[in-house]
Amino acid sequence: MHIAIAGNIGSGKTTLTGLLARHYGWEAQFEQADENPYLNDFYEDMERWSFNLQIYFLNKRLKGIVAIQEAKKPIIQDRTIYEDACIFAANLHSMGLMSTRDYSNYRSLFDLMMSLIAPPDLVIYLKASVPTLVNQIQKRGREYEAGIRIDYLSKLNDYYNGWIDEYTGGKKLIIDVDTVKFNERPEDLSHVIDKVNAELHGLF
Repeated sequence: MHIAIAGNIGSGKTTLTGLLARHYGWEAQFEQADENPYLNDFYEDMERWSFNLQIYFLNKRLKGIVAIQEAKKPIIQDRTIYEDACIFAANLHSMGLMSTRDYSNYRSLFDLMMSLIAPPDLVIYLKASVPTLVNQIQKRGREYEAGIRIDYLSKLNDYYNGWIDEYTGGKKLIIDVDTVKFNERPEDLSHVIDKVNAELHGLF
């Protein structure tokens, strides 16, 4: 069983990954964004470092999926490989922050990877408005996120919403984190778990 949690920066992916892993007794695979050696440079000069950043993330994400498929045990994954290409790289290209040459090269590599791996059994998308994202980002106080631009977050949201609407790789569940505060209210977490059970097992 492979559940993958998708969502914009600050939407609560890591928090929900941990909560669901604890509830089900499954292994959690967390995104280690802090370890990306290009992250600080990227936020200071997005155009210069966008391709390097995205290739690093794509490489790490593929390694994570290979590990999931080899483990043969239930795993909950913090962020999907789809987000790297369909949201972040696409957005950087549309904003003129990644050249068409680099983007075409990147997408070719991504498409090859997609032909070699299986999709998650369930994708959970954490949908959030920009004010919610900004509030969550400020709360966690990561230094390298301090310079994230509002227009960048907003464009990412547009790509996320378009991607999840068109996603056909498998089952999907959308959680509105503007109203469902699973990290604050136990009843909201129970609501999410009920929804996950319904998707995975057909329980109502």
